[in-house]
Amino acid sequence: MRALPGLLAARAPTPRLLLLLQCLLATARPSSADGSAPEHSSMPVEKNITLERPSNVNLTCQFTTSGDLNAVNVTWKKDSEQLENNYLVSATGSTLYTQYRFTIINSKQMGSYSCFFREEKEQRGTFNFKVPELHGKNKPLISYVGDSTVLTCKCQNCFPLNWTWYSTNGSVKVPVGVQMNKYVINGTYANETKLKITQLLEEDGGSYWCHALFQVGESEEHIELVVLSYLVPLKPFLAIVAEVVLLVAAILLCEKYTQKEKKHSDEGKEFEQTEQLKSDDSNGIENNVPRHRKNESLGQ
Repeated sequence: MRALPGLLAARAPTPRLLLLLQCLLATARPSSADGSAPEHSSMPVEKNITLERPSNVNLTCQFTTSGDLNAVNVTWKKDSEQLENNYLVSATGSTLYTQYRFTIINSKQMGSYSCFFREEKEQRGTFNFKVPELHGKNKPLISYVGDSTVLTCKCQNCFPLNWTWYSTNGSVKVPVGVQMNKYVINGTYANETKLKITQLLEEDGGSYWCHALFQVGESEEHIELVVLSYLVPLKPFLAIVAEVVLLVAAILLCEKYTQKEKKHSDEGKEFEQTEQLKSDDSNGIENNVPRHRKNESLGQ
C-alpha cells in the first residue's frame, strides 16, 4: 500500500485568484488468496499554500483503494470544525473523488482544510492556507552606544499593503514613534521595510517587530537588537591588565618583604659579631692584668 501525495495549482490572471488544488491518496489490499492482513497507510498528505489576496479555491482529494468504495466515509473539516453540504463526492472505478469549493476573502477563511477518507483506518489530506512569511535577521544585531543601526524586514515575492514597526516594552508591543527624530522608516522596494535608529542608547536594545498587512491576513517577524557600551569589548583586556597589576604588586611586596627580612638578619649577625668582639677584647684585658702584676713583683 502506498500514499501518493500531489498538489496541483493554477492561477487565473484575475484580481481574485482561482486555485485548483488536488491531493492524491491511495491504499492497496492483498488478494484474498494471501492470508496476510490488509495494510493501510497512516501517513497524512499535507501541503502549504501561501496567499496574499482574495481567491476562489477548489480543493480536490483523490482516494484509490482495492476495497469497496461504498464502505468509505468521506468528510471535510476546517481546522477542527466539520464542514457540511459544501463538498461533492464521486467515484470512477476504484478511485473516489471529493471536491470542496469556497472563496477566501479575509483572514477568517484562512487556516487548514482537510479531507478524510475513513475505511478500516483513516486517511487524511490537508491544505494549509497562510499569508507570506517575513524574513529579518536570524541572529541578534549588535551595535554600540552613539552609533546608528538599520533593521530590515523583507517579504519574498509578495507586496504587503502596509508595514508597521513595534518595539517590545516588557510584554507589550509599542508602535515605533516616527514623529521622533530618533527613528526613520523607509524601504527601497514595496516588499521590504527598514527602521533606522540613530544616537543609540543602551536602553534602545531589545526586541523589535516588523508587521505586514495583507488583504487576507497579517504577518510579522522578530529582530533582536543589542546595544553595547564601547567599554564592553575592553572588559576582557582590562580584566587581564588588572590581574597582571595585582600579580606584579604581589611580586614587589614579596620582594620587599624578603629584602627587609634579609636586612634584619644581616643586622642581627653584625650585632652578634660586634658583641663577640667586645667580649673577646674584655677577656684580653682581664688576662693582661695578672701578667702585668706578676712582672711588677719579679722586678722588685
